[in-house]
Amino acid sequence: MTIQTQTPPQTTLKQLDRQMIVILDFGSQYSELIARRIRETQVYSEVVSYRTTAEQLQQLNPKGIILSGGPNSVYDVGAPQCDSQIWELGIPILGVCYGMQLMVNQLGGSVVRAERGEYGKASLLIDDPTDLLTNVEDGTIMWMSHGDSCTALPEGFEVLAHTENTSCAAIAHHEKKLYGVQFHPEVVHSLGGMALIRNFVYHICDCEPTWTTEAFVDEAIREIRAKVGDKRVLLALSGGVDSSTLAFLLHKAIGDQLTCVFIDQGFMRKLEPERLVKLFQEQFHIPVEYVKARDRFLAAIAGVTDPEEKRRRIGHEFIKAFEDASKRLGPFDYLAQGTLYPDVIESADTNVDPKTGERVAVKIKSHHNVGGLPKDLRFKLVEPLRKLFKDEVRKVGRSIGLPDEIVQRQPFPGPGLAIRILGEVTEERLEILRDADLIVRQEINRNGIYNQLWQAFAVLLPIRSVGVMGDQRTYAYPIVLRLVSSEDGMTADWARVPYDLLETISNRIVNEVRGVNRVVYDITSKPPGTIEWE
Repeated sequence: MTIQTQTPPQTTLKQLDRQMIVILDFGSQYSELIARRIRETQVYSEVVSYRTTAEQLQQLNPKGIILSGGPNSVYDVGAPQCDSQIWELGIPILGVCYGMQLMVNQLGGSVVRAERGEYGKASLLIDDPTDLLTNVEDGTIMWMSHGDSCTALPEGFEVLAHTENTSCAAIAHHEKKLYGVQFHPEVVHSLGGMALIRNFVYHICDCEPTWTTEAFVDEAIREIRAKVGDKRVLLALSGGVDSSTLAFLLHKAIGDQLTCVFIDQGFMRKLEPERLVKLFQEQFHIPVEYVKARDRFLAAIAGVTDPEEKRRRIGHEFIKAFEDASKRLGPFDYLAQGTLYPDVIESADTNVDPKTGERVAVKIKSHHNVGGLPKDLRFKLVEPLRKLFKDEVRKVGRSIGLPDEIVQRQPFPGPGLAIRILGEVTEERLEILRDADLIVRQEINRNGIYNQLWQAFAVLLPIRSVGVMGDQRTYAYPIVLRLVSSEDGMTADWARVPYDLLETISNRIVNEVRGVNRVVYDITSKPPGTIEWE
């Protein structure tokens, strides 16, 4: 079969029926990235467990299935397997790395440990430039990460492409629409990756690009109204793009049934609480209940140095403050939160045990609105943004009328400055960090690079170092500058900003912020580090 074009079929906003590509997750660090890439083609995707049965997949009615990579070898004892009946569903399937090897192994081919592993960039040499590889340039760079190779293909399969080191880099059973690639088309290093993904989504799975911001808004409003009914909803408003988008979305869906409450827990940036409340009430005409709760939050984390304990206590105090507000303003049945997909992923990340094949929890850090919630929470949760990535939320916010100053606002953690002060949080340290953070934001804006960065902020370390100011010895805090670039917050790199900018920020902080005598720059990517320090 020959495909002549990558151009997606045309559609209209009236075509809102959900078309979906399902990703079976075998523990790959890139599983969610695959979902993100599919969504970039304006087709909805979700990640589900590799344990999902063929019958359950049929009930989901996907247009296509992708088998993710994973840390195992298919011949390992206890290696994760998918339901063997999925090959007979008649649904197009694409196996990626481990997913391809599993396909080969289960359908009667052979997978063995390779004499030479293949990691990093490799030139893809195309044998069949049709179907999956239409318009993928011969010799294009793809990203490899495997130590196993397929030495014999199952009956009916043929090789689509190879590399210098891998004879079966892409394979296909055209009649059954089963495909496999040994590389990772979802990563940015695979230059022809998106072309391949579009071929699979549009022309092999016959999807139409109906996953648009307009479609999401329409569907979200329907779901909110169906779930909430005539009940009242309390929104945890922070002023960030997530909760602000949620406020607009909920107000559009249920109007006066929504009550926005802003809890000033004392960990916001300089002058932000007052600016936020004024913006919503005077410009957006959405009423906001302003609760000043700085003392109770500081008391809740007094003397606490462990970051997870900080998050837990802040999360619990956050709920208590809302319960107090709800008793005064309520009653309320629902609590709305701007929880996003990366929040859920990082709060309960998963891997596959290489010995047993079992999924095990590997918590990176608790998010205040996920891992910090008490088990006896009396509210029912409304989280319509839970399956969205940050860039998708920005698109939704812009489509429903949020101004750029909020849509382009950099992510700010729920626990705020409390987790940008390592160790114990005190009023003195909060004031120091607020002043330093303001300088960082001012200079980033002055240089016109605010929207080029994922986040730019200051961190206060709970140590002191010796310095000299004038003729006097100082013993003061260091400030860490953290400026990172990222697409979705799941991975990030430190920003290569001009030295002159770093010098200006450093000079201003040391000269204008009492209690600081040293400024350092964090040049750690994520992974191995996280964006926030706690």
